[in-house]
Amino acid sequence: MWIDENGKLTPIHRDDSPTEWMAACYSDRPLITQLDDGMGGGEGRSTSSASMPTVVAMMLDALDLSPGHRVLEIGTGTGYNAALLAARAGAGNVTSVEVDPAIAERAREALRATGRVVGVVAADGGDGHAPAAPYDRVLATAAVRRVPYAWVEQARPGGLIVTPWGTPFHNGALLRLRVHGDGTASGHFGGNVAFMWVRDQRPPPGGAVEDRVRPDHPTTDSTTDLHPFHALSDFDASFAIGVRVPAMSSVVVFDGDDPASGAYTAYLMDPYGPSWASWRVDPGATEFPVRRHGPRNLFGELADAYRWWSEAGKPAHTRFGATIGPGGQTVWLDSPADPVG
Repeated sequence: MWIDENGKLTPIHRDDSPTEWMAACYSDRPLITQLDDGMGGGEGRSTSSASMPTVVAMMLDALDLSPGHRVLEIGTGTGYNAALLAARAGAGNVTSVEVDPAIAERAREALRATGRVVGVVAADGGDGHAPAAPYDRVLATAAVRRVPYAWVEQARPGGLIVTPWGTPFHNGALLRLRVHGDGTASGHFGGNVAFMWVRDQRPPPGGAVEDRVRPDHPTTDSTTDLHPFHALSDFDASFAIGVRVPAMSSVVVFDGDDPASGAYTAYLMDPYGPSWASWRVDPGATEFPVRRHGPRNLFGELADAYRWWSEAGKPAHTRFGATIGPGGQTVWLDSPADPVG
């Protein structure tokens, strides 16, 4: 198990430090339980975790679960959340799908040890699990950019789907969908949660800035009076920008790795191509140099999206919603009649 300490993973081994390990398990913080899909030798990317208890409670509250409900859980992980679902819904009413066979087997063992009767299936959660359908509730514990239609198909009309949802630019909203009799599901975003992606919807690894931004790259230079704080740090603004520009990520690099310096560069990246933009901030400045490279004008796309959000009255992310149907996913503002993106 690993604890994320300000971007640095600190390992804790149960056999070596049982007291510290147990204290971490009962703390209100997320715990990393797998790196690099369990393959080893990677870059140390977190690929499975146990969510912090307050987030678990918030998502279970959004699920509005009652005894007797049949539940599909996407992402078994340690099995802890599946045990909570079974405690509420009842033995045999929970099916949990885990893409990693080794993680699935450890969860089965843990659930058996606690006496919780949960069907754990090693498979791609994006496909749901049709043999146990229909479900009254579907709960995902990994983030998606597109809600799989299989989850809608396998839920009863009137049922609920709760899933973390995001974009490469903003991973941090909770989507709560009501399933309708016409084969669609719709609902609003809410909450503030960041989860690891389901494996087949992960954005490509961004790579180090120094590998993406090269001194020999030809650039187009300009300036802006838009401070990065307003677009990157405002939760609602960054959510809207991610919806409007779904193929863009960002990273902030402080001079000397010292946030107290007040000097930094914000970088925008195309996860799928060579385009990038840099956005320089120095203390006291009111104009900020922008450089861009590649076929996309990433800063221009961001600025247009921020302008759209501002002119729309700076709507909170809770005013946005989504509809999922056989033809795909549509994100909207206030009403399905006003699609965004």
